[in-house]
Amino acid sequence: MSFQPSPLGLAARVFLPFAGGYFLSYLYRSVNAVIAPDLVGEIGLSPADLGLLTSTYFLTFGLAQLPLGILLDRFGPRRVEAALLVIAALGAAVFAMASAKEMLIFGRGLIGLGVAACLMASMKGFTQWYASERLPLVNGLLLGCGGLGALAATAPVEFALQHTGWRNLFLLLAAATLLASAIIFFVMPDKKNAPGASQPESVKQQIGALKSIFKSPVFWGIAPGSALIQASFMGIQGLWAGPWLRDVAGLSRPEVAGHLFAMAGAVAVGFVSMGLLADWLRRHKISPLTISLAGMILFLLVQLALVLRATSLALPLCLLFGFLGTSGALNYASLNQLFPPSMAGRVATSFNLLVFAATFACQWGMGAVIGLWPAENGHYDSQAYAASFGLMLGLQVIGVGWIVYSRKRHKL
Repeated sequence: MSFQPSPLGLAARVFLPFAGGYFLSYLYRSVNAVIAPDLVGEIGLSPADLGLLTSTYFLTFGLAQLPLGILLDRFGPRRVEAALLVIAALGAAVFAMASAKEMLIFGRGLIGLGVAACLMASMKGFTQWYASERLPLVNGLLLGCGGLGALAATAPVEFALQHTGWRNLFLLLAAATLLASAIIFFVMPDKKNAPGASQPESVKQQIGALKSIFKSPVFWGIAPGSALIQASFMGIQGLWAGPWLRDVAGLSRPEVAGHLFAMAGAVAVGFVSMGLLADWLRRHKISPLTISLAGMILFLLVQLALVLRATSLALPLCLLFGFLGTSGALNYASLNQLFPPSMAGRVATSFNLLVFAATFACQWGMGAVIGLWPAENGHYDSQAYAASFGLMLGLQVIGVGWIVYSRKRHKL
């Protein structure tokens, strides 16, 4: 029996299953910021080890993006995301049972691979089921659910750790991920019944389109700088914000969790607000790229305050960091507007490849820099954070400057 779409039916059988998967992906992405002290204490990780472990999520996630675009077009978002979430559940189980850093890294890599489709599959599925004029709102709500996942990875995780420990927590996450996979596979309607579904292009045509994206000067004008902004945002929020609040701002573990909770709340608000703001300003002929640039420049100023160790402003900085850090994501829309609609999925996954490759390098590299200073009783030197955050800030300034230059050159 075919599915007859209605607002309630779409919410129950399309939006909520996808939103649940994306919620879990963001929870996995951010959880190490809270459990880092447990991993360091039990497994004996150095800052570089911790950075490599956490950033492996981004490496496998990023490497999956290009084949993911082809798989989504050929097999549909329901099958692809459901299958990959089984891999994420396996990764969570491996992580929970690991006794050495190598197994932790392997499990974390499986998690990154397993949740690689959560955003792109959702967006592709929404284009099949929702009218185009509703997509900015639906996508914004989806990103907001990711922000809720980031919220869950802060104070709620800290509370759970007091009762279960991090190993049992990851076993519970593995079970929840398997449940999400089952819901997506058995509850979501199939692609063939979706309005607007079309015959997929051949693999040769899809690869040819990918080549044209990576040969485009417009893509290279916007993507690298935006990727650096998002790399710093995700790298710090997902790991190094917690240690900074502990070692530089001098907060207790519950206070760190509370500040991370506030930051994650600002992320959720930022994703939804940026999407709504872009949609409203579009009517006044103000492009998403303009809004994104303004937000990214303000985001650089927030990071400068972190480098300068403005610890008395820790909570406002967390809020601003979370809210303004979402501004780089607007350039998914900026890039999609510069390519044919039929290439939207491949443009997004190509951009994702740069974003997550940069985040992998950022999160690991920041740990390597922090590790250049000796640790004392598991705490890192405040100058180490200033050097690490400052290096990332300098790279982002160059990246944003390149976007400004490219915008004038190509009249974007």
